[in-house]
Amino acid sequence: MALSFCGNDDSTAYSVDNGVLDNGCFVDALNLVPHVFLLFITFPILFIGWGSQSSKVQIHHNTWLHFPGHNLRWILTFTLLFVHVCEIAEGIVSNTQMESNHLHLFMPALMGFIAATTSVVYYHNIETANFPKLLLALFIYWILAFITKMIKLWKFAEASLGVQHLRFCITALLVVLYGLLMAVEINVIRVRKYVFFANPQRVKPPEDLQDLGVRFLQPFVNLLSKATYWWMNPLIIGAHKRPIELKKIGKLPIAMRALTNYLRLKDSYEEQRQNTEDPEKSPSIWKSMYRAFGGSILLSSTFRYMADLLGFAGPLCISGIVEHLNNSTEIDKTNKTGNMTFGVYSTELLQNTSVLAVLLFLALVLQRTFLQASYYVTIETGINLRGALLAMIYNKILRLSTSNMSMGEMTLGQINNLVAIETNQLMWFLFLCPNLWAMPVQIIMGVILLYYLLGDSALIGAGVILLLAPVQYLIATKLADTQKSTLDYSTDRLKKTSEILKGIKLLKLYAWENIFCDRVEETRGKELTSLKTFALYTSMSIFLNAAIPIAAVLATFVTHAYIEEVRLSPAKAFASLALFHILVTPLFLLSTVVRFAVKALVSVQKLSEFLQSDEIGDDSWRNGDMSMPLEVGKKYKYQGDTKAINRKGRYRMDNYEQPMRRQLRPTETEDVAVQVNDGFFTWGSNLSTLSDINIRIPTGQLTMIVGQVGCGKSSLLLAMLGEMQTISGKVFWSNKNRYSVAYATQKSWLLNATVEENITFGSPFNKQRYKAVIDACSLQPDIDLLPFGDQTEIGERGINLSGGQRQRICVARALYQNTNIVFLDDPFSALDIHLSDHLMQEGILKFLQDDKRTLVLVTHKLQYLIHADWIIAMKDGSVLREGTLKDIQTHDVELYEHWKTLMNRHDQELEKETELESQTTLERKNLRRAFYSREAKSQIDDEDEEEEVEEDEDDNMSTTTSRRSKIPWKMCCRYLSSGGFLMVFLMVASKLAKHSVMVAIDYWLAAWTSSNPLNPIVADSFVNATNYTKNYDATQIAEHRSYVPVFIILCGAAIALCLITSLTVEFLGVAAATNLHHDLLNKIIHAPIRFFDVTPLGQILNRFSADTNIIDQHIPPTLESLTRSTLLCLSAIGVIASVTPAFLIALVPLAVAFYFIQKYFRVASKDLQDLDDSTQLPLLCHFSETAEGLTTIRAFRHEARFKQRMLELTDTNNTAYLFLSAANRWLEVRTDYLGAVIVLTAAVAAIWTSSQSGQVGLGLTYALTVTNYLNWVVRNLADLEVQMAAVKKVNSFLSTESENYEGSMDVSQVPEDWPQHGEIKIHDLCVRYDSLLKPVLKHVNAHINPGQKVGICGRTGSGKSSLSLAFFNMVDVFEGKIVIDGIDICKLPLQTLRSRLSIILQDPVLFSGSIRLNLDPECTCTDDRLWEALEIAQLKNMVKALPGGLDAVVTEGGENFSVGQRQLFCLARAFVRKSSILIMDEATASIDMATENILQKVVMTAFADRTVVTIAHRVHTILTADLVIVMKRGSIMEYGKPEILMEQEDSLFASFVKADM
Repeated sequence: MALSFCGNDDSTAYSVDNGVLDNGCFVDALNLVPHVFLLFITFPILFIGWGSQSSKVQIHHNTWLHFPGHNLRWILTFTLLFVHVCEIAEGIVSNTQMESNHLHLFMPALMGFIAATTSVVYYHNIETANFPKLLLALFIYWILAFITKMIKLWKFAEASLGVQHLRFCITALLVVLYGLLMAVEINVIRVRKYVFFANPQRVKPPEDLQDLGVRFLQPFVNLLSKATYWWMNPLIIGAHKRPIELKKIGKLPIAMRALTNYLRLKDSYEEQRQNTEDPEKSPSIWKSMYRAFGGSILLSSTFRYMADLLGFAGPLCISGIVEHLNNSTEIDKTNKTGNMTFGVYSTELLQNTSVLAVLLFLALVLQRTFLQASYYVTIETGINLRGALLAMIYNKILRLSTSNMSMGEMTLGQINNLVAIETNQLMWFLFLCPNLWAMPVQIIMGVILLYYLLGDSALIGAGVILLLAPVQYLIATKLADTQKSTLDYSTDRLKKTSEILKGIKLLKLYAWENIFCDRVEETRGKELTSLKTFALYTSMSIFLNAAIPIAAVLATFVTHAYIEEVRLSPAKAFASLALFHILVTPLFLLSTVVRFAVKALVSVQKLSEFLQSDEIGDDSWRNGDMSMPLEVGKKYKYQGDTKAINRKGRYRMDNYEQPMRRQLRPTETEDVAVQVNDGFFTWGSNLSTLSDINIRIPTGQLTMIVGQVGCGKSSLLLAMLGEMQTISGKVFWSNKNRYSVAYATQKSWLLNATVEENITFGSPFNKQRYKAVIDACSLQPDIDLLPFGDQTEIGERGINLSGGQRQRICVARALYQNTNIVFLDDPFSALDIHLSDHLMQEGILKFLQDDKRTLVLVTHKLQYLIHADWIIAMKDGSVLREGTLKDIQTHDVELYEHWKTLMNRHDQELEKETELESQTTLERKNLRRAFYSREAKSQIDDEDEEEEVEEDEDDNMSTTTSRRSKIPWKMCCRYLSSGGFLMVFLMVASKLAKHSVMVAIDYWLAAWTSSNPLNPIVADSFVNATNYTKNYDATQIAEHRSYVPVFIILCGAAIALCLITSLTVEFLGVAAATNLHHDLLNKIIHAPIRFFDVTPLGQILNRFSADTNIIDQHIPPTLESLTRSTLLCLSAIGVIASVTPAFLIALVPLAVAFYFIQKYFRVASKDLQDLDDSTQLPLLCHFSETAEGLTTIRAFRHEARFKQRMLELTDTNNTAYLFLSAANRWLEVRTDYLGAVIVLTAAVAAIWTSSQSGQVGLGLTYALTVTNYLNWVVRNLADLEVQMAAVKKVNSFLSTESENYEGSMDVSQVPEDWPQHGEIKIHDLCVRYDSLLKPVLKHVNAHINPGQKVGICGRTGSGKSSLSLAFFNMVDVFEGKIVIDGIDICKLPLQTLRSRLSIILQDPVLFSGSIRLNLDPECTCTDDRLWEALEIAQLKNMVKALPGGLDAVVTEGGENFSVGQRQLFCLARAFVRKSSILIMDEATASIDMATENILQKVVMTAFADRTVVTIAHRVHTILTADLVIVMKRGSIMEYGKPEILMEQEDSLFASFVKADM
């Protein structure tokens, strides 16, 4: 049969006798004209355009512009394409009913489809090139198409076709669409005036795009790219070659920045505040959120509804396809007519299986697109909301009244929770909130459809689902509770672990590590019990999720078999199966959503309480009643209106200027800088802390405030700064002075920044000034020790500095600032005498006085009073005296005398302190210890370094890519093996069994529904097509029901297996977590002391906190989800392939596509995840820092700078998070489309091979599930990869060497009372810390007789402490030996050796718990023995006074005792262990004279008969010793009695003693 345009089954086909337009075929030919016209015009333009543009794939920012009606045009074009598809389908189906082929039925429609596609491509290219003149071609095309379609419609109406004819409807729709597109085109002309007008409109692209820093293009790309995230391709594919960095993700578009959203939220919040009648009522945050962000939530919900409704197309199409597979061939061919005018009816079209397959595909693609759009919109809104809330909280923090913070109404913990937890809860609630109203609709629709398919029995199935939903909710709430208790236990465990790590040296020296290790294990045991409960609930939840649909299907089909007379057809069975799958998801999610909603309510409650809390007073007081000079006015002009965005898109919260350079002095006549009159100030509780204050601070002079501890000196400074609440009285500041005050608090406050940034603190860098400040504070030696000099990060996350070092940096900051007034609050408290003197002379007297700055100094060091120009003496919250030292000397002799006696005492201390190693040298020593171990870094595999090295080596791309996209299988194996092989085997076996049974159920269902003895030819109407004739006899019913028992057994088995699998996975996780933590703890506790010197404490703690948490709680669910979704996808593909083997051919390209998508995504996702994590930390730190340093920030007047910083940090974090979620959308859109293609290929394969209908239903139902699970496979893979890094880090610690605990002697060979005498022989001893390092002791020989008192002295680093460690075999003794009472200590088991000696360390270490635990953790001694030890250490009375006596509480690190008391406790600890050898390592360094004398006496008496080795810090402590050893650079220089050594003039010892006198 020839192909012909009008068909040749009728001679009149080509005749135009009745009039040209009355030949339908000619009208169709006429319809071809516009399409061909468009293709002819546009192709050359496109080719020329593409030719020149092919090199620049990236669209240029500057020409990226939307023409008016952009989105509408895309939507209309998509609709047009869909209608064309319908027209083609209708034409083809009509054509099958003709005798010969009629091309004119579908050819014009096909050309229309091509033309419409071309039109949108053409439009897109014109738009990116911003060349609107070329749009004319499209305009002409729309007009022509509109006219030709009008003619066709008019002819149809003449032939009296109506709405009941599909062809008429399609043509009418096309007319409308062409008309609308024409209108859009006219609108572009109207707005842009590019033609028919004299002056065309010039347009610039949006501001964001002119700023090349903006890389997040979602708001600016066209509709198709928005829907498929096409613009993300370069980023995600590029991640393969080099990791994504912060530079690459750029900054946020203006509309998404925290500032913009903060203003939106704040406006709606303030608006409510103004509109309410009663001012007490707080504005509702919910309302403000709705006003600010309601629009986007509505948009998202609309998308969501559309997606949900389209979701039901799947099951309906399946039922249609299965139903018509058998009877599609049976359509009677009676109505073959030559008349083309009446096409098919719509019902007939929907009975064509191929049409249904295409429809199913389109519905899936659309549904997925809408769903992802809905997700994206909610996530973007959530992120915007979080930014706004963070800015709101921050602004509030900056205005919080200090009393609030100090009286504990608002703790730092609460603020951190607000930032870290509550804002995230609200963000998550927003993400899930469209579900709240979408889900009920989805459930109701699903139940209605089920009822339509299955009748009453459907309600039973739905009932099962609804009954089990509350159980889900219950489990969800239980899960949340368990998680809380787990968290409590793990914080407790962490506290204990960090204590152990901080006191590890002591624990090892006393051989107590195992006791403390057991303490941690005990807490860990509780935590694991809680984790097991958690695992149980999680597995229940997973089980319910898997078992509910099975149970529902079971109930439904069994009741259907017994209630209804009608046989169940495959079409209905599989449609309802697919519906049940759809219904489960909303029910499972509903419990989660409800839980989040409850949490969100709580969070909002907390937030609004916080926003209502007290604020600090206004700024006006700072100027008192004095006239406000112009400059000050200028400074605050912008406080009210926030200057949001100026031209370049740079924005500032307040217009923040540097405090102006100070004017030179001639104008300064007033001599008072600050004056307080009749001041009564309080910290909030209406009892005045400071009363009756009348003081003046003279300008340009040094004022000192002195008084006892707690008499209100610091409060006075804060009162002047306006931090306290004023009850009455006034504070006056002279005009010049209130720009800002440089203020150094007593408790030093550092930023997480470099040393330099901490000192300059936002002021411009001036080299000379900086150098002068650093010298004045003698910071240079400390800076030289830091690894990167003054560019080293310090602060919370940086390097830990000691108190003195921190304090000096704070003082340096105050000195560096260019302000008239400097307030220093006790800057000497943590400094030793040398530094204090230096700071006083250089910093305060020289640097500040030269500058003529007004200085207020709070101090306890009375010897500095002679330098003061003005003294304020305080007592009990009021001013005792005010005046110069002379005034006080004459007027208040008593006070002066009192001061004198105190000063004399100071002088004695001064002598005491000028010994060899001052406190500072000690601090520097500690710092050096922390870093000098850098050389040994090479063997400790520092993960970060390792990774950096990897990236340096592989510059050739191929290797990097393979490395970055590899899945860490080795770590997975390590994880699984620590879970135990039995569990792994159980898990794998039960998973496989479960999935096989699931497939078996569905196969059985297919066999059951297809078993059809009569198979009558159904020629009924559509409705009855499925009800097989009802009059079959009892035998057939019985045969039909005989399938039921097997079905029930299979379902029961599947439910049981679901339970088993979910339990095995979770408990495998618990087992792995138990073993990994146990091994890690034991490895680390038994590691040599060197390991702790080299590895930063934070790094070890991280393994115990973050990484352990991931292993405990995150890996098991990810693993479960991954295995489940992978097996589901594999079983589905297996089923489809077995039903229609042809599908396998199509599978190959799909598999390749899938492989590449997941490969690219995993790498990019990991990078973005890291960026998100690494940008979150600075943000949280910035908040807690600000809250801690509030007074300083406000005194310096740096609020604006800090706000700015907060906004930047928030935006950076939000950018990373946005990109991460956009990348997830990118993946999901792609995998969803792949899934849709799988469904299409499965359907087409089934239709062409026309297999048995039951099998086809089975295949399609499975194909539908694949779409849901494909993206989960990839996302879980990516998550698992990130989480396995934790296992890798833990594993890297598991390979550390342990100390050799066994020794070569057996414990039984050591006498019970060894060492009896305490004789020590050191023979040619060489010691090093590590086999790679230089020896620290070289060939040391000594002999100590029993009971001798020996002193060892020498400069820092001479090897004194190393010698003391050698006695305990803590260091590597590689030559020589130490023999104690005839036994070589290197042969002894460590536990025995260390438990028989005792040592007092230089830094006192106490553990939280009771006093008893600190003295005797083994619980071997009687109370009398402990009291005796306390008495010897002069502590008995103090401990008796404590509640609980020996069981009194010791807080963490012994903070509730003073340093001296802690040292005495350590002494008592050594006495409790009655050993014949005592080693004191610089034990008296931190005690005052009196206590030290006591100590000396005690050692002489209590230890009269024992050997005591003292490592001396201050030489005068060992003048009474029997033997002195002087060391230098690791070897003994002098050895003998102190008297003899003193007589030798040139001996080292003599020179030490001289220096110490």
